[in-house]
Amino acid sequence: MPDRPPLDPELETVLGAMRVGVLLLEAPGTIAWANPTYFETTGRTPEIVGQDFHRMVEEDGTWSPQVRNAVEAALSEGRSSAFSSVRTRHRTDPGGAYVDLDVRPLPATAAGRPARALLVVRDVTDRVAAARRASVFHESFRSSTNPMQLTDAKGIMIDVNPAYEKVYGYSRAECIGRRPNLVRSRHTPPEVYDRMWADLTDPKKGYWSGEIFNRDRLGRERPVLLSITAVHTGGEVTHYLGVAVDLSEQHGWELRTAHADKLASLGQLAAGVAHEINTPLANVMLVAESLRRRTDDPWVRSRLATMTDQVEVAARIVRGLLDFARREEPHIAEVDLRAVGHEATEFLRGKQSADVEVLEEYPPEPLVIRGDHGQLMQVLANLLNNAYDAMGGKGTIRIGMRRRGGRVEVEVVDSGPGIPPDILPHIFEPFFTTKPEGEGTGLGLAVCHGIVQAHHGSIVARNVPGSGAGFLLSFPDPAAGRGTGSERTRDA
Repeated sequence: MPDRPPLDPELETVLGAMRVGVLLLEAPGTIAWANPTYFETTGRTPEIVGQDFHRMVEEDGTWSPQVRNAVEAALSEGRSSAFSSVRTRHRTDPGGAYVDLDVRPLPATAAGRPARALLVVRDVTDRVAAARRASVFHESFRSSTNPMQLTDAKGIMIDVNPAYEKVYGYSRAECIGRRPNLVRSRHTPPEVYDRMWADLTDPKKGYWSGEIFNRDRLGRERPVLLSITAVHTGGEVTHYLGVAVDLSEQHGWELRTAHADKLASLGQLAAGVAHEINTPLANVMLVAESLRRRTDDPWVRSRLATMTDQVEVAARIVRGLLDFARREEPHIAEVDLRAVGHEATEFLRGKQSADVEVLEEYPPEPLVIRGDHGQLMQVLANLLNNAYDAMGGKGTIRIGMRRRGGRVEVEVVDSGPGIPPDILPHIFEPFFTTKPEGEGTGLGLAVCHGIVQAHHGSIVARNVPGSGAGFLLSFPDPAAGRGTGSERTRDA
């Protein structure tokens, strides 16, 4: 211990009452005095008073080599230093505490007195914890798979997350400083936004949630479930946080389900109509044949031929209606799609011109699914036939097969003009056809759609870049669920 008090009584009283930790050091390195807050903040005990800090065991950051060097510089050179967010021991907090350290030299007060320095310690644990929470929240904001936007109280965007950039196609730099109406869609009525702001500015509510349409950079409409919350700081609204859930896929499934229900209803109607029409058509054909046998008049025979031709057209439509309406369960067996594809292409080659090339791209191993061979043959033959007609007898048709992600895929692509974008959404609707009048019933693709669905598969029409129209079929792959014996044991 030093021979004389390190501080006069009045100064010791003042420093002792401070809520900032203070440690007094004298050259060459003696810890001369410390106030109670220093021990409370650092978790150290009064036994350190009188020790040489050079001999202290470093147990945390408060006496790290950097701090020791700073104390040396303060005592020998009169230089100040500062350290931010230093971790220290704490007797109650298992996670430790954090402090800011200031090392300050003291001016000489008397001749012959050793140089002195103060080590000032401020508890900043709450500040560090708040910074960590802010970092976690910011990373959560950035990592969310849902588009998120943060605006100020005036509705100006100050940040968006990567999911926002991905869904809407605008970069973060393009969004900051602009209003959210950057992605506003004309399909969302203005009264929706009026209701939104009424709820957000209502002190008793301060949030809004609802389904709206937004528009991405390419002009595509995106249905989203948008939730906006008013953020309060100091009792005032300072920001608004918006979180959107992209409903595009969900709406797609809803549309497909509605389409399937519509096809089923039309199928029931078509079956009834077809059966009702079949009888009078058959009677007309019998009468026409009877008249043809009883006359040799060329004019009458010509008119009867025209009549029977038109009856045949009507009969073909009726057969198409019955095929469309027929909802027989497929006769399930193991079918190698490669064999079905090869048979369908051989069938096509019976009408193929020399200017049409058919390319088959199959993997070497079997592509076995569970299905009805005849129905699957009907689907592929129909798609190949449509591709042939679309090219006008000249071009290339490619039929490819592959396994991907637990599914077996079949793709038929032609080199024709493709499908106009306004027609794509209607391509599988009954009676919808792009062929000239009298050449198509508009039921072939509707029948294909029904067969594929009965096989728990999907069929999608699209335009393939660099080619023409493409039809992608996807079926469950039975091999994907089998696995090895060890896998089955592990799963069990």
